[in-house]
Amino acid sequence: MNDEIRALAKTRWRVAIALSTVVFALYFGFIFAVAFAKEAMAAELAPGLSLGILLGALVIVGAWVTTWIYTTWANTHFDAKLAGIKGKET
Repeated sequence: MNDEIRALAKTRWRVAIALSTVVFALYFGFIFAVAFAKEAMAAELAPGLSLGILLGALVIVGAWVTTWIYTTWANTHFDAKLAGIKGKET
């Protein structure tokens, strides 16, 4: 494996770890809020909508957004650079 592919793999790994860290922080932040701030999470924002329900939905949306960010990055940057590297090898 040449140096360009190694550098590209390191970049992909860094992006994946950063986005995974965001998802873990969202998820575990929500879990800790449910565990330790029960009164705040039970606060009713609108009839039938508590802060906990809203934040739970936002955790799911956050996971979708980070997946979209990674997919967009991989399709525009990673795949293009990999194709360029493969083109040089042939």
